[in-house]
Amino acid sequence: MNIQVQMNHSWVKQWGPSLLMALVAAVLGFGIESAQASPQKGASAVACPAILNHTVERLQDEKPQSLCQYAGKVVLVVNTASFCGFTSQYKGLEALNTQYKDQGLVVLGFPSNDFSQEKGSNKDIAAFCESTFGVKFPMFTKTQVTGDGAAPLFKQLTAQTGQKPRWNFHKYLIGRDGKVIDQYSSMTGPESKTLLSAIDKALKAQP
Repeated sequence: MNIQVQMNHSWVKQWGPSLLMALVAAVLGFGIESAQASPQKGASAVACPAILNHTVERLQDEKPQSLCQYAGKVVLVVNTASFCGFTSQYKGLEALNTQYKDQGLVVLGFPSNDFSQEKGSNKDIAAFCESTFGVKFPMFTKTQVTGDGAAPLFKQLTAQTGQKPRWNFHKYLIGRDGKVIDQYSSMTGPESKTLLSAIDKALKAQP
């Protein structure tokens, strides 16, 4: 009995300090790894720029959507209308979104009755866009884009470019860094070389 106790005591005396140091080192090492991993995770997240820091309602079901989900992308904002001479641009905008979405482009459509050419309900607009032009890019509920009652997003776009939408299908191009690159009138269609060149350049730029 005494021999067993002495042996155990001797073993603890010989190996105890080493085991304790190993345990402390393991705990500290884990803590260091966690501390190093945390900043990397945070650094990979893209901060939401002020221009996209808005919540709007999705056209199809009027559910709130944060535009921050498009942070880090090249964004083309367009005010649209169903009964306009430029309504056929829906087709080109959908083609544009499809062609470049994997590279980081997203087209955002905002129906507006500011120019008296979008009288229908949100459901009517959604059905028209899908059935007539097969629109799949994100669309949002009917929005005021000019004047004192303009949506905050369009107020910012107007302030940063010095140009409010003059008609339906006015376009604003936002870079990956959240800065407005340029604005384009309704006459600049989705197939315009000027617009395509700007989009290509923006897609290649780093935020």
